[in-house]
Amino acid sequence: MRAAPTILHLDMDAFFAAAEQASKPSLRGKPVIVGGLGPRGVVSTASYEARHFGVRSAMPMAQARRLCPNAAYLVPRFQLYRTVSEQVMELLGRLSPLVEPLSLDEAFVDLEAGGVAFGSAAAREAGERLRRDIRAVTGLSGSVGLAGSKMLAKIASEQAKPDGLVLIEPGTERGLLAPMPVRILPGVGPATGEHLRRAGMTTVADLAEAGEDELVRLLGKSHGASLYRMAAGHDDRPVVAERDTKSVSVEDTFDVDLHDRVRIMTEVGRLADRCVQRLRASGHSGRTIVLKVRRYDFSTLTRSETLRGPTDDPGVVREAAGRLLDSVDTTGGVRLLGVGVSGLADYTQEDLFAQAAEERAAEGRAAEERGEEEPVGEEAPAAAAEAEPVEDPAQRRWLAGHDVTHAEYGPGWVQGSGVGRVTVRFETPTSLVPGRVRTFRVDDPGLEPSEPLPLVEKTETATGMEMGIGMGMGTDGKVETVAGAGTPAGQESPLARRPKSRSEGGGPGSGAAMSRP
Repeated sequence: MRAAPTILHLDMDAFFAAAEQASKPSLRGKPVIVGGLGPRGVVSTASYEARHFGVRSAMPMAQARRLCPNAAYLVPRFQLYRTVSEQVMELLGRLSPLVEPLSLDEAFVDLEAGGVAFGSAAAREAGERLRRDIRAVTGLSGSVGLAGSKMLAKIASEQAKPDGLVLIEPGTERGLLAPMPVRILPGVGPATGEHLRRAGMTTVADLAEAGEDELVRLLGKSHGASLYRMAAGHDDRPVVAERDTKSVSVEDTFDVDLHDRVRIMTEVGRLADRCVQRLRASGHSGRTIVLKVRRYDFSTLTRSETLRGPTDDPGVVREAAGRLLDSVDTTGGVRLLGVGVSGLADYTQEDLFAQAAEERAAEGRAAEERGEEEPVGEEAPAAAAEAEPVEDPAQRRWLAGHDVTHAEYGPGWVQGSGVGRVTVRFETPTSLVPGRVRTFRVDDPGLEPSEPLPLVEKTETATGMEMGIGMGMGTDGKVETVAGAGTPAGQESPLARRPKSRSEGGGPGSGAAMSRP
């Protein structure tokens, strides 16, 4: 435990939904829900306006529509979110070489390692400066927690939401934690929380009073001892700059159960290719191929195969995943498929490439003997694709919330699509008023998909932006108001009134419909 609050935890406020509101002026101040829009989609992020209606992350999208039918429902734009996340992580890297990212929108920072802060005053100033910089560079807000440990810094950032800063002075930990529910502690999930409730322990104070021996008896030596230390406010986990990736995987949930074996095999091959793309992007290879199948009755089967050595060859991964699928009964239907690679390494086993090449060559020789056309090699599809006509616009999927551009009207975003029509609102992140709405045929030759636009113009970052009033914690452990730079104390910055949200997991589904507020 540190004697000064020099561990910082940043959590962007409702990241996905906030980014969508920042890029779409017509959605600012209105409920926005990001996630899969299909019948089996789940909520990835809900804006604070939507949370007033009871919408939460990981909630089935059908339930969210019942609770908040007039919200804007959008498909995630991960390209935009990753770009903004990189900007935020770059700002964190300027504070310290020890930055531990937890997700796209969340990270720990060791301020002491960066020489930025060794006491409370300097730590608070670093946190406020970080919030100002994030606002200036991205146009979004983030909540900051400062404490002497990672556990307390994360708790502080939760208390600071939205758009605030809370600092927990060392020595006030026990008083702060005592009335909190046991679920606030790391490692206490629903099952452990229920087990402790049955034993009469519902608050952190109850755990501290029970003592280490009682918790060890209830939860085992390792978990019980660790939980007792945390209940007493002790957490000596360091900020780790790089954490080893253990596996890479992708999965899809289907709107309708798949029964056709050929279709299932095709989907497994497609997932294998996506998994290899992520594997290569991370600079890894792997030797264990994993297949995940969730059947019609929600039973989930996992199969794995370990290769002779690590590989990042898509052909090898596809073949292994196909062999694993052969051992799974999919007669009743499949609702989810996933392909993953574990046992990661930083190199590839060359003989595996040779193995795949030999198998393809053998297939070619066999086909030639049968008088059939020789299978096309791996490089041929790319050349063939160049000779093929461009994609038919009528076959495009116009996803709600995604960016488009029109030859006459300029940039905009898809508000909804269906029955051969697509509705587009033409506005940009810097538009001063909501844009005009127009409807086109889905095959309109002037309408094209486009890349996300920056949320903030470069000229704005040079002048800086106002920051709203946040919440801080004084040396006595009580919450106090902290006025941001550029905004007089007691006044709310106009930007602080902009809606914010928080990313909490989930994934994109299918569909492209959107309900307008």
